[in-house]
Amino acid sequence: MSSIILNTLRRQCVSQFRTRLIQQSFLTTTSRGFHIAPIARAPKPHQKDEFSHLEAAHSPDQFGTLSPQVDEPETPDEGDLKEEDFLQNIPAPGQKLSVRQYADLIKDHLKNNRIREALDVVEVRMKQDRVKPVNYHFNLLIGGCARVGYSKKAFQLYNKMKQHDLKVTGGTYTSLFNACAVSPFLGDGLKRANQLREIMLEKGYEPNESNYNAMIKAYGRCGELKTAFQLVDEMVARRLSIGTDTFNFLLQACISDREYGFRHALLVWHRMHRMRISPDRYSFNLLLRCVRDCQLGDLETTQQVIEQILSESIVEPGNAGKRVPAIEEPSVEAIERSEEDNAEQQRKLATIVTNRELTERLNHEGVPDLLSPQPHLGSLVRLGEVRKPEDRLLLLGGSSNVFAEMRRCGTEPDIRTITELLDVIPSTYAAEKQLLGTIKQLKLRCDIDFFNILIKKRSMRFDYEGAKDVLYMIEAANLEPDIVTYGVLALGCQTQEEARSLLKMMHEADVRMNIQILGAMLRQGCAKQNFRYVTEILQIVKRERLKPNEPFLRHLEEFGRVCEKRDREYDAKPRKRGRDEFKQEYNRYRMQLDAWREHMGLQGLALDQALGIVREHPWEQFKEPQAEGYEAVKNPKLRHKRKKQHSIRRVDVEAIEDVDDRRQGKDHDQTKEVKLAH
Repeated sequence: MSSIILNTLRRQCVSQFRTRLIQQSFLTTTSRGFHIAPIARAPKPHQKDEFSHLEAAHSPDQFGTLSPQVDEPETPDEGDLKEEDFLQNIPAPGQKLSVRQYADLIKDHLKNNRIREALDVVEVRMKQDRVKPVNYHFNLLIGGCARVGYSKKAFQLYNKMKQHDLKVTGGTYTSLFNACAVSPFLGDGLKRANQLREIMLEKGYEPNESNYNAMIKAYGRCGELKTAFQLVDEMVARRLSIGTDTFNFLLQACISDREYGFRHALLVWHRMHRMRISPDRYSFNLLLRCVRDCQLGDLETTQQVIEQILSESIVEPGNAGKRVPAIEEPSVEAIERSEEDNAEQQRKLATIVTNRELTERLNHEGVPDLLSPQPHLGSLVRLGEVRKPEDRLLLLGGSSNVFAEMRRCGTEPDIRTITELLDVIPSTYAAEKQLLGTIKQLKLRCDIDFFNILIKKRSMRFDYEGAKDVLYMIEAANLEPDIVTYGVLALGCQTQEEARSLLKMMHEADVRMNIQILGAMLRQGCAKQNFRYVTEILQIVKRERLKPNEPFLRHLEEFGRVCEKRDREYDAKPRKRGRDEFKQEYNRYRMQLDAWREHMGLQGLALDQALGIVREHPWEQFKEPQAEGYEAVKNPKLRHKRKKQHSIRRVDVEAIEDVDDRRQGKDHDQTKEVKLAH
């Protein structure tokens, strides 16, 4: 019975199919001008309709399968290949590692600064092993990206954590804010910090002390000082612990404000005194950095801030009785008064004490001291005279008062403190001699960074002979010059001969030159308007296949403008002396500069376009694996090895002579050859 029904249905389908084909054939011939339709013909192979790919089963026992006959694609689908690979290449059980082992792999890459390889552990290795990462793995990677300022990748990993439904901990937020703080793009870092803070508020997450410190660091370094100070007020309102680290991050925020930072730093410093928080060595180093980089701002507001600091230091609890012993104690009758009268008398007493002490502070003789808990202005006449770093250091009482305050706080200075002081002391031999004497007295060990700053300081005041003399101190301290030493020495290469001599020293010391050293030489050549000197530097850059950086191109651009102006002046005065020599050298220089620009691929480009080519994105280095041939540090102790430090007891501080004494004819061997210690 079933076979009869199936055959009947089959005959009906075939009949309908033939009828439709006849109708299509009739319509086709009619459109071509024929009035009589011939017998139905099967469609040609190249003609396709909706039934051309259908076939029916010829078995009388089956209804028929209308299955489409689709040609196989020429290129296989990528998703199908991935699925096939996933199903066939099942990892062996021994290939999978434990959570701890994957974490150790990530840590090892991060310790050796292999960011790309550390990311590949989660993004490639664990995916191939078919192991789901946990939040500990993501926290390690976010922390590693945060330390190098790779904020974009850190937030991408944070989003992946949420996609994997992993728990976001307080350490995750701390690392993300650290990524915003260290980001090379301040605007982007501030934007991400605001977004992250909004997410924390939406989720109802209450930050802890570490989160608040990271937020203060992020907002402070990104230039948002107001928000950084508001976060400290939130910590006080929530009764969270505020320690030295919190104030250190506030001092970092002050450094970011170059115009008003020193004034803010004074307020932060004395807020520490009022809260009975003792500053550490890092606090003093940050304060000295504020002295170097930041200004006082407008004088009227600064004067008000200083008076506020003086007033608050006077009425500080527990100090009034120590500072003003001349005030008599209240009588017995006064003690028996009511509480209102007693409070009124105490307010009057505090006002008298404050006014008297404030007058004494303002009329204090001697050097100003705004560093100690009992600050005073000393014999300062006008704040308008405070313009240089050494003037701001004088407001703190000078370097001797800084050391005295460190002793009072129970903190010992280190070589970084001395290096920061070297940047802010007066640029004279007497001040440098005094500082070296302090180093010997404190028995501190110096590193090469201190002597590099000393060379730079003397070079910036055009004392190039004194800068070369520092090399003898380096040799006496049993230290070796590094690449920075040659860079600051290049600042004093005024002629081609001096530049060649320094390059020869570097070659003998097996130190490869870089674009920063050649840029310092180029700066001197442009300042001296020495075309042959500048041309030789360009040839060295071409020969050594170095890529010019932004300062290098800016020096060339500025030098070109100066030469064009001088060329126009000679054209206006054809008989002016030196015209022919300048024209000849200038034309030769322009030809060689054009050839150099063409070789570098900068020909015909404006300065902004050229800078866009040579400027490297700071995150590109994290997108490529580490170069082949890089030898990893096998000894864990060498990874955290500090710079070599030695005592300077062999340095003869008394032999340091002022440049004025040299000009007066005092004994100074001008013929001695400058040699580097190897």
